[in-house]
Amino acid sequence: MTDVETRWLGADSILFATAHRPWPLPSAPWVMTQMWKDLLFLHYPIDPELLRPLVPEVLTLDTYQYQAWVSVVPFVITRLRPPGVPAVPWLSSFPELNVRTYVTYNGKPGVYFFSLDAGNLSAVWGARVFYRLPYWHADMKIGGKGSLLIDYRSKRIHGPRPAEFIASYGPTGPIRIAKPGSLDSFLTDRYCLYAWNRSKLYRCEIHHLPWPLQEAKALVNTNSMASVAGIPIEEDEALCQFSRKLKVLVWAPERLR
Repeated sequence: MTDVETRWLGADSILFATAHRPWPLPSAPWVMTQMWKDLLFLHYPIDPELLRPLVPEVLTLDTYQYQAWVSVVPFVITRLRPPGVPAVPWLSSFPELNVRTYVTYNGKPGVYFFSLDAGNLSAVWGARVFYRLPYWHADMKIGGKGSLLIDYRSKRIHGPRPAEFIASYGPTGPIRIAKPGSLDSFLTDRYCLYAWNRSKLYRCEIHHLPWPLQEAKALVNTNSMASVAGIPIEEDEALCQFSRKLKVLVWAPERLR
């Protein structure tokens, strides 16, 4: 393992690494930790006028140089657990696939999810109830974990509309950290998420080190994840990024209004 990998992937505790954050950590204790592995970012440029009607009016659509973005993000969650409790393999590890865009509320940038598909039914119901997020159960199969080529398949089992994702992807370049102010930073350096549920707005704080990003190549066979949410994307316009591993801390959701 290189020095860069040791620093960014092998940190035992990340609570004391906060210089990169745009605002301080919450004063309350975190309620959950998890590891994200073999993650692919498929970032698609979208006309803000097309995306604006699909995002709750209370949230401000965040743009980079007047361009909005939607991301399809397949990965694997491992080591999910609350503080002081060991991870249980059959509950703490499962694939997830989300579709997201970028928003602000009162000037605080974050992520807004159109959908989150997961291969663990218990995780789906827990996240829907506690975090008010649009999680759906999916049949998901992952091949080549930890290798240079990941095979990822997801087919939604329950949900308002069928959605499917089939792709092979992997890293093609060295690990790097996004420069502040860059598009890479805009798309990945997000430290909270927003949920709109039953006319109520919630914010959930998260914390992690700066993303260890790598350039990536993705061969997408099927991807209806964005289109079923009414979002038109073009696969040949996707900006691809890969991250092997990232430790994340999660706080309880806070109702804003």
